[in-house]
Amino acid sequence: QVQLVESGGGLVQAGGSLRLSCVASGSIFSITVMGWYRQAPGKQRELVATITSGGITNCADSVKGRFTISRDNAKNTVYLQMNSLKPEDTAVYYCNVAVRRFGMDYAYWGQGTQVTVSS
Repeated sequence: QVQLVESGGGLVQAGGSLRLSCVASGSIFSITVMGWYRQAPGKQRELVATITSGGITNCADSVKGRFTISRDNAKNTVYLQMNSLKPEDTAVYYCNVAVRRFGMDYAYWGQGTQVTVSS
């Protein structure tokens, strides 16, 4: 099994910054893609940003230029630096990790961390 522990959420004023972290542990042989998703009340979960083991990143248009995803492969950790936060960024943020075993990728989710941006 794989465990994901997220941290760094909280309450911040608009224009502020937060840094989320997610540490993966357990039966990890090879982590391929790591990423962050978010879900606001009454809305579907949406992609925020992903990063491959080689460092290729992808992020939603709504956060480009404000959020930066990075990872430390040695620590099995993914980060999300969030700057210039807006009230519409308020959501539960979930870490997602794809672990490769025997040629197949298995996805795991963290428990989520609340980010609240006040206006």
